[in-house]
Amino acid sequence: MESDKATAPGLDLGPAARQIRDLLGAVDDGQLSGPTPCPDYSVRELLGHLLGLTVAFRDAGLKNLGATTDTSPDAALPTLPADWRTALPPLLDELVEAWRSPDALEGMTRAGGVDLPGEVAGMVARNELVVHGWDLARATGQDFRADEASLRSSEAMLAPGDDDRSGADAIFGPPVPVPDDAPLVDRVIGLSGRRPDWRPGA
Repeated sequence: MESDKATAPGLDLGPAARQIRDLLGAVDDGQLSGPTPCPDYSVRELLGHLLGLTVAFRDAGLKNLGATTDTSPDAALPTLPADWRTALPPLLDELVEAWRSPDALEGMTRAGGVDLPGEVAGMVARNELVVHGWDLARATGQDFRADEASLRSSEAMLAPGDDDRSGADAIFGPPVPVPDDAPLVDRVIGLSGRRPDWRPGA
């Protein structure tokens, strides 16, 4: 049994994290005050949120519970440190590495002040990277190319089921109707409460 656990795969957040890393280099300082699909966030605050959630879910994966995992993302508007361009990429690498360990999926952990199973926390982390990666791409006029596995994971997590979706709605807002034959990314973004055709100023 021990050998099976040792070889069990962890969760690969690499593709979703790389998408964000690729977007960061093209973000112009003049865009930081611009709007995003998150009504309460400018680009600056969206980047601050991405930095904060990267740290929180890294520590959640490591079961390093404390201030970074106990604080609700709604406690205050995110702030963006001056060194974000050099600070965020290695943090994303650390996040990916933390969730590659099978131990990250075992037992309970905490993120945003909420206790949840490790496996669920991993899905939430990947979904946060996917949805907020899309937010950043749209807000800064860049292409978004999420991998299918990450999109399928988000779709499964966000899709309405027989249970009450009030928790998901509280985070993302009610789903936006999208045609059944729309691209997978549009269906996922619709489930997250965003309009797939969102553009700055539109």
